Amino acid sequence: MSLNSGMTWKLLRSSIPPLDTAAMDAARARQAILTKPAGSLGRLETLSIQLAGMTAQPRPHLPEKVVLVMAGDHGVAAAGVSAYPSEVTRQMVGNFLQGGAAINVLARLAGARVVVVDMGVASDLPPHPQLVQRKIARGTRNIAQEPAMSRAQAEEAIQVGVEVVLAEHARGLDVLVVGDMGIGNTTPSAAIACTILETTPAAIVGRGTGVDNRGLARKQAAVAQALKRHQPSSADGLDVLSKVGGFEIGGLAGAMIGAASQRVPIILDGFITTAAALLAVQLAPAVRPYLIASHCSLESGHAAMLHWLGLEPLLDLGLRLGEGSGAALALPMIEASARLLDEMATFDEAGVSGKAAQ
Repeated sequence: MSLNSGMTWKLLRSSIPPLDTAAMDAARARQAILTKPAGSLGRLETLSIQLAGMTAQPRPHLPEKVVLVMAGDHGVAAAGVSAYPSEVTRQMVGNFLQGGAAINVLARLAGARVVVVDMGVASDLPPHPQLVQRKIARGTRNIAQEPAMSRAQAEEAIQVGVEVVLAEHARGLDVLVVGDMGIGNTTPSAAIACTILETTPAAIVGRGTGVDNRGLARKQAAVAQALKRHQPSSADGLDVLSKVGGFEIGGLAGAMIGAASQRVPIILDGFITTAAALLAVQLAPAVRPYLIASHCSLESGHAAMLHWLGLEPLLDLGLRLGEGSGAALALPMIEASARLLDEMATFDEAGVSGKAAQ
């Protein structure tokens, strides 16, 4: 389906196609005649069938890989919820653009291009070919005291995410890795998860960048105060985003809606991108089948968020960096599943005898 970048996210979400069952059946049938014992490649086999359904290709190809990192600052950082100062958001965006961050190394390894979007960094960023300037405001407000943003700004964040992905799709986009950068953003992500999962801060809030026990207590208190003060509705994703979210989180949710509309598989990273996925699925349930969980973060609550989404992570490496790093690590494995389906010989092609009758 060809869509123009002027289409609103509300119209787009209604056009997300279901997985292509014919392509999945064809992929499943091919898996059964490849030169291996049935099921011997485990989850790589089921993943390849899932990719066939997402892309509507019985033998999916994923040559154009994009890592989309969205950045924004958060007013709640002033409450001492992070081990790092807010200016690190701007500094790390610069590091991404210079190619020196973990995500750059992993993207190069996977053969993916990195696109960084300024959704709401608190300071101005100089122009750069890899930087998309879509700043909505200079950071959100402190959710412990007031709503993060207006409802109109929440709508804008989602729409920007859609437009960025449609623009990348026009350049070439077969699989999307989502990442984030924003000091303090595990706090609004936890508030989003508490709301949608209808659970308590104690069950979700973790140490983020590595806060000590006092910092953890401040985070839990900030999330509890935000939820009590603003009462976000779990049935209204825009309400959740506007009251306790972040600009980059909304942008990522929009990016997922845009990607699913184009049959592009979406590889989630950790806690923040999964919070964005909760919003995306709440706003557009048809996004859910296009999500792949790369790993389970050490961050408290991430496993519960993945469970709500019905996703089983591919990796469990004790990661908690963000940036899209875990998703980029999983990318070669995901591409391998597709290439094994496509490039392995069948028993007939290889002249190999099949399984003997029992």
